[in-house]
Amino acid sequence: MLVNKSHQIVKFSEVDSLHVVWHGHYLRYFEDGREAFGKEFKLGYLDIYEHGFAVPLIDIEIKYKRILEYGDTAIIETTFINSPAAKLIFNYKITSQLHGYIVCEGKTTQVFVNPKTKELFITMPDFF
Repeated sequence: MLVNKSHQIVKFSEVDSLHVVWHGHYLRYFEDGREAFGKEFKLGYLDIYEHGFAVPLIDIEIKYKRILEYGDTAIIETTFINSPAAKLIFNYKITSQLHGYIVCEGKTTQVFVNPKTKELFITMPDFF
């Protein structure tokens, strides 16, 4: 199992008038987690693109548990879930560094496509 942990400081622009992170920003935190994962394991979007593929999102799940506040740091744990299909599946756990509790958990699924023709691949690419 491949896992990456990254940190994201909660910015003022990410919170509402109650200083709580707006729910839509968690999708960006997931993206930040995927970027950090890709950098660590050489599976970034540019690495994949250089092999002739794009990997659009086809499914997103988020389960909110607690709030994340301005001034806190989100600890983003991104775990790759192996699949025999031509998919990238990631699980996420975001924890508040300040409070130590789990803020949210989620999952994303991406598929391999040809970036020019948009053709969907059903088997995992050889480079992967």
